[in-house]
Amino acid sequence: MRVFDPRRTAVDVLTRVDEDRSFLEPLLADRLSRATTAGEQDRALFTELAYGTLRLRNRLDWALEMHYRGDPAAMEGGLRTIIRVALYQLLCMDRVPDHAAVNEAVKLAKRRFPGRHGLVNALLRTIIRRRDEGRLFPAGGRDTPEFLSRYHSHPLWLVEYWIDRYGFRETRDLCEANNRTPPLTFRVNRLVTDPSGAIHSLAREGITAGRTRWSSDGLMVERRKGPSRDLESVRRGYVQAQDEASQLVSFLVGPRPGERVLDLCSGAGIKSCHLAALMNNHGAITAVDINEARLEQAGELAGLAGVTIIERIAADGREMPGPAYREQFDRILLDAPCTGLGTVRRKPEIKWFAAPGDSLDCAGLQGELLRACPAYLRPGGVLVYATCTMRSAENEKVIESFLRENNEFRLVRPPKTIDVGMIDGEGYFRTAPHRHGTDGFFGAVMVKGGSSSTFHEGFRRQNN
Repeated sequence: MRVFDPRRTAVDVLTRVDEDRSFLEPLLADRLSRATTAGEQDRALFTELAYGTLRLRNRLDWALEMHYRGDPAAMEGGLRTIIRVALYQLLCMDRVPDHAAVNEAVKLAKRRFPGRHGLVNALLRTIIRRRDEGRLFPAGGRDTPEFLSRYHSHPLWLVEYWIDRYGFRETRDLCEANNRTPPLTFRVNRLVTDPSGAIHSLAREGITAGRTRWSSDGLMVERRKGPSRDLESVRRGYVQAQDEASQLVSFLVGPRPGERVLDLCSGAGIKSCHLAALMNNHGAITAVDINEARLEQAGELAGLAGVTIIERIAADGREMPGPAYREQFDRILLDAPCTGLGTVRRKPEIKWFAAPGDSLDCAGLQGELLRACPAYLRPGGVLVYATCTMRSAENEKVIESFLRENNEFRLVRPPKTIDVGMIDGEGYFRTAPHRHGTDGFFGAVMVKGGSSSTFHEGFRRQNN
């Protein structure tokens, strides 16, 4: 049996991310599940090397490019990844000896790129010397977009966009927050337990948990070794891993028992299950998604959570079966496909995959999905539009266009159960990693004609 090597395995998965545009988390989970004999220290090192190297890729490449005498763009991708992983250990970790990082990188380069290991050795030792002299990165120019992009490791176009929107200092804070390991948060399944019961259940498994600040259904837990899905509390449906801001989206919808709810673009069903819990598993939820595999996953999750009121339909949300569903729903959640730029602290590859024009492409699809919703919502019903991105083209611009085209709808402010610090001057729901310690979410609550009193009454009921 091959011995688990955390450095080699980190290089392997990061090379896959770069070459195949694969997401890191499933690759990492697969490798860990197969590394049955690996010790906890090696598993932890592998995880940190993979995530840390991907998060700080621009900073590591900056160091490489300043000290490499050749053309960095011509360097083999796998060799560059070996150097990046070594540089992360040398520049961003305290507990790894320099000689260990260098020697392991040289050995791996010698096996995979014969004749290039001398380059790796010389380059890394030059960077160590410059680091120790305090001359690794330029001393000036720290108040420029270019420095933010390179040192705080985000694409320049995204840094420039955020500076224009938030200002330089807040953009720096946002980039720094995105590069920190996010907290592990769970949502309590109130169909089977309450927060106190879930905390006790986790404690029996050696996990310390406490209540979250923003979501009344949320728990923040100590990070543990191994996937959260292996916990008995997860397998029994007591809790579900979910970011705190994502949990709040269901509170924006505010469903009541007995109502009919449409969850458009329902994905793996995490929010559908939360909506069902808020409804005490009484009423009806229609979950629509174009991906049948995701719907199957959603069915398994609902079974685990004890949810029985969800009907799942595999369909394009823009072309959902019409007549039988016309004006049948009290509330609609459109958790729209988006660039996901509010989740880069959990999925750092997103910032490297995204391009400036992606938001406009997403906005076109988002607008089409949103325009399909009015036909299914009864008069007086509530429509919630949500994304996990932080670009106006996918957020308020989409809503403004929709409201211009559909004058029977009006924007309403989220109720008092949503902290006022998460509601901007226009009445939109917004969260951000550097402000709230959550992922970056956007939400808009709209009412179709009629009165919004029913909507707010639903929230008062849930808060009591």
